[in-house]
Amino acid sequence: MKTLFSKYLLIIFLIPIGFGCSRNNKNQPIDKVDYDGFVILSDSLSKYRETRLIDETTFNDFRSDANTIVLDTRSKEAYDEIHIEGATHLNFSDFTEKKLRKIIPSKKTRILIYCNNNFDSKIPSLYDKSIRLALNIPTFINLYGYGYKNIYELNGYLKEENTKIPLMTNNKN
Repeated sequence: MKTLFSKYLLIIFLIPIGFGCSRNNKNQPIDKVDYDGFVILSDSLSKYRETRLIDETTFNDFRSDANTIVLDTRSKEAYDEIHIEGATHLNFSDFTEKKLRKIIPSKKTRILIYCNNNFDSKIPSLYDKSIRLALNIPTFINLYGYGYKNIYELNGYLKEENTKIPLMTNNKN
Protein backbone atom coordinates (compact mmCIF):
# COMPACT_ATOMS: atom_id res chain seq x y z
CA MET A 1 0.00 0.00 0.00
CA LYS A 2 2.85 2.33 0.87
CA THR A 3 4.43 1.64 -2.56
CA LEU A 4 1.17 2.32 -4.38
CA PHE A 5 0.75 5.58 -2.48
CA SER A 6 4.35 6.61 -3.36
CA LYS A 7 3.73 5.88 -7.06
CA TYR A 8 0.49 7.86 -6.92
CA LEU A 9 2.27 10.88 -5.39
CA LEU A 10 5.07 10.60 -7.93
CA ILE A 11 2.58 10.64 -10.81
CA ILE A 12 0.71 13.59 -9.33
CA PHE A 13 3.93 15.61 -9.11
CA LEU A 14 5.43 14.55 -12.47
CA ILE A 15 2.38 15.25 -14.66
CA PRO A 16 2.39 19.02 -14.02
CA ILE A 17 6.16 19.14 -14.50
CA GLY A 18 5.82 17.35 -17.83
CA PHE A 19 3.14 19.75 -19.03
CA GLY A 20 5.19 22.71 -17.85
CA CYS A 21 8.24 21.56 -19.79
CA SER A 22 6.33 21.00 -22.99
CA ARG A 23 4.72 24.42 -22.71
CA ASN A 24 8.11 26.08 -22.21
CA ASN A 25 9.49 24.42 -25.34
CA LYS A 26 6.61 25.77 -27.43
CA ASN A 27 7.17 29.28 -26.08
CA GLN A 28 10.92 29.23 -26.65
CA PRO A 29 11.99 31.62 -29.41
CA ILE A 30 13.68 30.13 -32.44
CA ASP A 31 17.44 30.43 -32.13
CA LYS A 32 18.64 33.28 -34.38
CA VAL A 33 22.36 32.58 -33.94
CA ASP A 34 24.11 29.94 -36.03
CA TYR A 35 27.76 29.91 -34.98
CA ASP A 36 28.45 26.61 -36.74
CA GLY A 37 26.95 27.99 -39.96
CA PHE A 38 29.15 31.08 -39.68
CA VAL A 39 32.26 28.95 -39.17
CA ILE A 40 31.35 26.78 -42.18
CA LEU A 41 30.74 29.88 -44.34
CA SER A 42 34.02 31.43 -43.16
CA ASP A 43 36.01 28.27 -43.89
CA SER A 44 34.42 27.88 -47.32
CA LEU A 45 35.44 31.45 -48.26
CA SER A 46 39.09 31.23 -47.28
CA LYS A 47 40.50 30.39 -50.72
CA TYR A 48 37.97 32.59 -52.55
CA ARG A 49 38.90 35.60 -50.38
CA GLU A 50 42.58 35.11 -51.24
CA THR A 51 41.71 35.64 -54.92
CA ARG A 52 39.88 38.88 -54.07
CA LEU A 53 42.75 40.71 -52.34
CA ILE A 54 43.88 43.65 -54.49
CA ASP A 55 46.69 46.20 -54.36
CA GLU A 56 46.15 49.96 -54.21
CA THR A 57 46.59 50.45 -57.98
CA THR A 58 43.89 47.89 -58.78
CA PHE A 59 41.73 49.34 -55.99
CA ASN A 60 41.95 52.78 -57.62
CA ASP A 61 41.29 51.36 -61.09
CA PHE A 62 38.19 49.52 -59.84
CA ARG A 63 37.07 52.56 -57.83
CA SER A 64 36.68 54.63 -60.98
CA ASP A 65 34.18 52.17 -62.52
CA ALA A 66 30.51 53.24 -62.35
CA ASN A 67 29.40 49.74 -61.28
CA THR A 68 31.63 49.85 -58.19
CA ILE A 69 30.99 50.99 -54.62
CA VAL A 70 33.65 51.58 -51.97
CA LEU A 71 32.05 50.44 -48.73
CA ASP A 72 33.30 51.72 -45.38
CA THR A 73 31.87 49.64 -42.52
CA ARG A 74 33.73 51.28 -39.65
CA SER A 75 31.91 53.38 -37.06
CA LYS A 76 30.32 56.64 -38.22
CA GLU A 77 32.77 58.52 -36.00
CA ALA A 78 35.76 56.85 -37.70
CA TYR A 79 34.24 57.41 -41.14
CA ASP A 80 33.64 61.10 -40.42
CA GLU A 81 37.23 61.53 -39.25
CA ILE A 82 38.82 59.94 -42.34
CA HIS A 83 37.67 57.74 -45.21
CA ILE A 84 38.47 56.92 -48.81
CA GLU A 85 37.14 59.57 -51.17
CA GLY A 86 33.74 58.54 -52.54
CA ALA A 87 33.23 55.78 -49.96
CA THR A 88 29.71 54.94 -48.83
CA HIS A 89 29.25 54.35 -45.12
CA LEU A 90 27.24 51.54 -43.53
CA ASN A 91 28.30 50.57 -40.04
CA PHE A 92 29.02 46.83 -39.90
CA SER A 93 26.74 46.43 -36.88
CA ASP A 94 23.87 47.82 -39.00
CA PHE A 95 24.11 45.17 -41.73
CA THR A 96 20.69 43.80 -42.68
CA GLU A 97 19.34 42.58 -46.01
CA LYS A 98 17.19 45.72 -46.29
CA LYS A 99 19.95 48.23 -45.46
CA LEU A 100 22.44 46.56 -47.78
CA ARG A 101 19.91 46.46 -50.62
CA LYS A 102 19.23 50.19 -50.11
CA ILE A 103 22.86 51.16 -50.75
CA ILE A 104 23.78 48.24 -53.04
CA PRO A 105 20.62 47.38 -55.02
CA SER A 106 22.34 44.96 -57.40
CA LYS A 107 24.19 41.95 -56.06
CA LYS A 108 26.36 42.16 -59.19
CA THR A 109 27.83 45.51 -58.11
CA ARG A 110 31.56 45.37 -57.48
CA ILE A 111 32.17 46.14 -53.79
CA LEU A 112 35.54 47.37 -52.55
CA ILE A 113 36.22 47.10 -48.83
CA TYR A 114 38.99 48.28 -46.53
CA CYS A 115 39.62 48.79 -42.83
CA ASN A 116 41.89 50.56 -40.36
CA ASN A 117 44.51 47.86 -40.74
CA ASN A 118 45.17 48.90 -44.34
CA PHE A 119 46.63 52.27 -43.32
CA ASP A 120 49.59 53.37 -41.25
CA SER A 121 48.41 56.66 -39.78
CA LYS A 122 48.58 58.91 -36.75
CA ILE A 123 44.84 59.56 -37.02
CA PRO A 124 43.15 57.76 -34.09
CA SER A 125 40.33 56.29 -36.18
CA LEU A 126 42.93 54.51 -38.33
CA TYR A 127 44.87 52.97 -35.46
CA ASP A 128 45.45 49.28 -36.00
CA LYS A 129 43.02 46.74 -34.67
CA SER A 130 44.00 43.20 -33.76
CA ILE A 131 45.11 41.47 -36.98
CA ARG A 132 42.79 38.51 -36.35
CA LEU A 133 39.87 40.84 -35.75
CA ALA A 134 40.39 43.27 -38.64
CA LEU A 135 36.97 44.53 -39.74
CA ASN A 136 37.44 43.68 -43.41
CA ILE A 137 37.33 39.95 -42.61
CA PRO A 138 33.82 39.80 -41.09
CA THR A 139 32.69 42.43 -43.62
CA PHE A 140 33.77 40.15 -46.49
CA ILE A 141 32.11 37.11 -44.92
CA ASN A 142 28.85 38.95 -44.18
CA LEU A 143 28.57 40.54 -47.61
CA TYR A 144 29.08 37.14 -49.19
CA GLY A 145 26.56 35.60 -46.80
CA TYR A 146 23.99 38.22 -47.87
CA GLY A 147 24.55 37.21 -51.50
CA TYR A 148 27.06 39.85 -52.61
CA LYS A 149 29.85 37.87 -54.24
CA ASN A 150 31.63 40.54 -56.31
CA ILE A 151 33.72 41.71 -53.34
CA TYR A 152 37.33 42.88 -53.43
CA GLU A 153 39.40 43.70 -50.40
CA LEU A 154 42.27 46.18 -50.24
CA ASN A 155 45.45 44.29 -49.46
CA GLY A 156 48.53 45.75 -47.86
CA TYR A 157 49.56 48.24 -45.23
CA LEU A 158 49.78 51.70 -46.78
CA LYS A 159 51.28 54.83 -45.29
CA GLU A 160 48.61 57.51 -45.16
CA GLU A 161 50.97 60.17 -46.51
CA ASN A 162 52.17 58.01 -49.47
CA THR A 163 49.09 56.13 -50.61
CA LYS A 164 47.72 56.70 -54.10
CA ILE A 165 44.21 56.19 -52.71
CA PRO A 166 42.65 59.59 -51.98
CA LEU A 167 41.61 59.98 -48.34
CA MET A 168 39.14 62.56 -47.06
CA THR A 169 39.66 63.97 -43.55
CA ASN A 170 37.59 66.29 -41.42
CA ASN A 171 40.64 68.58 -41.00
CA LYS A 172 40.35 68.64 -37.18
CA ASN A 173 43.68 66.83 -36.85
